[in-house]
Amino acid sequence: MNLLQEGWRNGFIKTNGINLHYVTAGEGKLMLMLHGFPEFWYSWRHQIPEFSQDHKVVALDLRGYNDSDKPQSQDAYKLQEIVADIEGVITALGYDNCILVGHDWGGAIAWQFAYTYPNKVEKLIILNLPHPAKFSEGIRNPQQLMKSWYAFFFQTPFFPEWILQANDYQLIESGFKMMAVDKNIFTQKDLNAYKDAAAKRGALTGMLNYYRSTAQGLMTRSPKDWGILEVPTLMIWGEDDAALGKELTYGTEVYVKDFTIKYIPNCSHWVQQERPQLVNQYIREFLRSF
Repeated sequence: MNLLQEGWRNGFIKTNGINLHYVTAGEGKLMLMLHGFPEFWYSWRHQIPEFSQDHKVVALDLRGYNDSDKPQSQDAYKLQEIVADIEGVITALGYDNCILVGHDWGGAIAWQFAYTYPNKVEKLIILNLPHPAKFSEGIRNPQQLMKSWYAFFFQTPFFPEWILQANDYQLIESGFKMMAVDKNIFTQKDLNAYKDAAAKRGALTGMLNYYRSTAQGLMTRSPKDWGILEVPTLMIWGEDDAALGKELTYGTEVYVKDFTIKYIPNCSHWVQQERPQLVNQYIREFLRSF
């Protein structure tokens, strides 16, 4: 299945000892996009044509996903390794910094990267993933614990892979459709693309290893460990996120010096796919404001 639109290009880049696949379009300042679970570069299909008009957009397949390398070791998915991947990508592309955009797990990586390499992030854009301090606070809330049940289920070996691939990866298809507010937003082509990516050899275990190797550290790290981020940051949040409660966004401004938040009502966790025009508008406004 060819998912590329006219003018988009595939590429591979060597970073941190592995090869990462990416799709790119446009020229100019680097806008680097990091997807979430269980997605791949394709989750940015509505943003690539918009922002490649005046940026070099690079939408990665994170390690373990789709056409990127899939290390077998669980330790290969520790957050510091993935952050090192991103640093290497920026350097290998010939840039000193970037506009960093992350959704879901890509958001978690983007938060950590911005704290680790603030000089390499000109602006930070996070979609439906709370600041790590707010997440570690929220995970102690019984209501959020219930919403995050899947993160604990994914800790078990083998069984989650078996469940996710059963009946032609039906659970992955259902996850997109059931969580979406607009049940028609994902075409069968979209759903098949996500299932095909998950079906590649080693991908399911690689995808789940983010939860097995990194999630525990995110959940147990104290909010006191996080300082004030100096990078101008935009957070966009679909208010009807079944996995992450809106209350996880409250108080983020304590941790970010220049913080802007935009809520989108009647919109799910899949915010940039469900309401792409509004997401693109908010990103445009934010980029013009600094």
